[in-house]
Amino acid sequence: MNARRQKTVLTLTVLALLITVGFGSTSVLAQQITGVPGSPGATVTLDGKQLPPPPMPFGGVIKESAKDSTPYWPPRVVPPKGAPNILLIMTDDQGYGVSSTFGGVIPTPAMDRIAKAGLRYTQFHSTALCSPTRAALITGRNHHSVGFGVVTELSTGYPGYDSIIGPDNATIGEILKENGYATSWFGKEHNTPGFQYSVAGPFDQWPVGMGFEYFYGFMGGETDQWTPYLFRNTTPVFPWIGKSGYNLTTDMADDAIRYMRDLNAAAPDKPFFLYYVPGGSHSPHQPTKEWIDKFKGKFDMGYEKLREQIFANQKRLGVIPADTQLTPWPDGQAEYNGAKLPRWDSLSVLRKKLYAREAEVFAGYTAYTDNEIGRVIQEVQDEGKLDNTLIIYICGDNGTSPEGTLEGTFNTMTAYNGILNVPMPLQLLHYGDWGSEKTSPHMSVGWAWAFDTPFKWTKQVASHFGGTRQGLTISWPGHINDVGGIRAQFHHVIDIVPTILEAAGIKAPDDVNGIKQKPIEGVSMAYTFDKANANAPSKHETQYFEMIGNRGIYHDGWIASTTPPVPPWMLGASMPSMNEYKWELYNIADDYSQYNDLAAKMPDKLKEMQALFMTEAAKYQVLPLDNSGFARAVTPRPSAVAGRTVFTYSGEISGIPPGNAPSILDRDYTITADVAIPKGGAEGMIVTLGGRFGGYGLYLLKGKPVFDYNLLDLKHYRWEGGPLGRGLLADALKPGKHTIVFDFKYDGPGPGKGGEGVLTVDGNEIARKKIPHTIPLLMTVDETFDVGSDTYTAVNNDYKLPFRFTGTIDKLTFNLGPEQLTDADRKIIAERLARARD
Repeated sequence: MNARRQKTVLTLTVLALLITVGFGSTSVLAQQITGVPGSPGATVTLDGKQLPPPPMPFGGVIKESAKDSTPYWPPRVVPPKGAPNILLIMTDDQGYGVSSTFGGVIPTPAMDRIAKAGLRYTQFHSTALCSPTRAALITGRNHHSVGFGVVTELSTGYPGYDSIIGPDNATIGEILKENGYATSWFGKEHNTPGFQYSVAGPFDQWPVGMGFEYFYGFMGGETDQWTPYLFRNTTPVFPWIGKSGYNLTTDMADDAIRYMRDLNAAAPDKPFFLYYVPGGSHSPHQPTKEWIDKFKGKFDMGYEKLREQIFANQKRLGVIPADTQLTPWPDGQAEYNGAKLPRWDSLSVLRKKLYAREAEVFAGYTAYTDNEIGRVIQEVQDEGKLDNTLIIYICGDNGTSPEGTLEGTFNTMTAYNGILNVPMPLQLLHYGDWGSEKTSPHMSVGWAWAFDTPFKWTKQVASHFGGTRQGLTISWPGHINDVGGIRAQFHHVIDIVPTILEAAGIKAPDDVNGIKQKPIEGVSMAYTFDKANANAPSKHETQYFEMIGNRGIYHDGWIASTTPPVPPWMLGASMPSMNEYKWELYNIADDYSQYNDLAAKMPDKLKEMQALFMTEAAKYQVLPLDNSGFARAVTPRPSAVAGRTVFTYSGEISGIPPGNAPSILDRDYTITADVAIPKGGAEGMIVTLGGRFGGYGLYLLKGKPVFDYNLLDLKHYRWEGGPLGRGLLADALKPGKHTIVFDFKYDGPGPGKGGEGVLTVDGNEIARKKIPHTIPLLMTVDETFDVGSDTYTAVNNDYKLPFRFTGTIDKLTFNLGPEQLTDADRKIIAERLARARD
């Protein structure tokens, strides 16, 4: 373009902009264009107030003929000059004492790498529960402010608790996407409302609807790592099929690396925001065998000695103050409201052996997760982008989980169904395959308490640092001038978004998609990057905590905390009224571990802090306070299937989530399958829900009908036969039309009772059996309802997946009787269900 033409185009551009300004849109004028306006290479940096920005006016010339006209390309949106790539990492269910970076005995070299290249933060906090922490992390706002006062399974119809983030709380993904970043999300997604948790959508609160252009991960609180409930964007995918030794922990890193390589090849200068949130170390603990083997014998000393080792390491590393006191073990004392965990020396030899194995598998899973994170970080370096990448690595979204019961379990579904004492012989049968695809394990509570050293309590407890204190490391070459340093300023997950925005030079928007935005509630931590501010006062002066009635309030070095009335591993206990909680008071400027309760000595200070909590609670949608806890799961909420008693299907359908499927729990039910058998016979799955760790299947095996009921991998109950006989000697179904019926009469009321099942073909009874027990609460959390095939895992060893039905399913009907439960039963079930899904 010659100088005269360039001048003309510039003049027309400025004129057009001035005309636009004259009509009231000042944001266009504030945008900074780089390069020749109208050229294909022109870029623009937004002022960020309105996202997306209003369209820029055409700056060229249009005549009747193209040869007399001047084209004008809209500039491409790019972030401000120098804006870094951003890699945001957060692991799952790992308390402060888990990682080697913060004194743990489990090596986490990837996190160590970030700490050595940047900073460690020793007073960084979560909300005490996974999806609330995640909602706060991606929005920069308190969890109640964005509807996530609890997990979505406990949502109620109040703004702080409805699990709806809302369009006035744009995520960091949305903000960065509109400012020219490539945005992606890998791993756990637990921020979609449960009533939108299906392929029917809507998808506005799935990652792709919240500003993340690419998603590869699982929906909900957990998934099996060998056969995960996995999505690419909004489509279910099954990458393990045909891949021996597949594990999601590695696959997720592989996919993130592929994504970064593809992005680098297509647009090497486009900055990325990559949100990486693996399932480790949430149950089920499922690393590969090589990682389990690395920890053989490492936990034989028991959890009390482990606490002492971690505590000593923490002091040596300087990640706790030298005068920190190790909080006492829960032995039934008043400060824990009588909560008690067994001492290691009180355990039998067999229990010690089993419990040590549980910790070995947890440690292997944690180390394996960190190793794969390290591969993702290494890819950033291999692409030559490490020097311009802000890496934020948070160890855990809450404290370590106490949800494995006092004993641990080879199958988390037993604990989720209230079976807290699995027979020891059955547990020991799985000793050798603990963590493999044959188990879905969790560990005993004693280990959770130890991995939260030096603090009291665990995950779920928002009032104490055992539930909320997380290790944090941040690196950003050239911008942190105290490499390897430690920072003790008080901060919270809501501070991550403003830190990212300041680093990128991007302002929080006033409007997104035409919706006025709520203010960001966190404060930037970027001031801590300067060595001169190593000991500066925290800019985060006040922070409330609340989860299911447990409350805390921090202000200027002090924290007031309620004493949990019931430990989180006790199910079904009665709760006091909200105003009957005991409060504790700590000066954490001098008492890092909340060891010395000053409430009795300083009642006026405690009253001041309690009043401040109520002020913050009113400000951030915490009210109404509700400690009904997990019983809230029975609250009516939007549902596509609520109240339905008849479900009808035909053909082959797979991937229906359990919440959208007919529930046969605790009630009478009848399954009727009208099928057509071709010449030569048929076999395959007619209908199934669940799999290896609990569920049922109605299928043809070598042409003979079978109904198998898998009671949580503890016992199988089986009905089988043919039209002219019973059992193994029965005949296969002949070609033609047949009606197969399984009818079950439940021996209620109450959960988990037995009943009698009858299997018929064309009106002829072929099998009848009474069973003493059924699954009371939850059949599966990460498998689906399938018609005409089976996905994920098989309900038994009769067949190999996908076991597609080779006949035709003309009609499949479920007729459900009423739930045979009392109100008290429903409350207990709700509590256990919600704990299972947190």
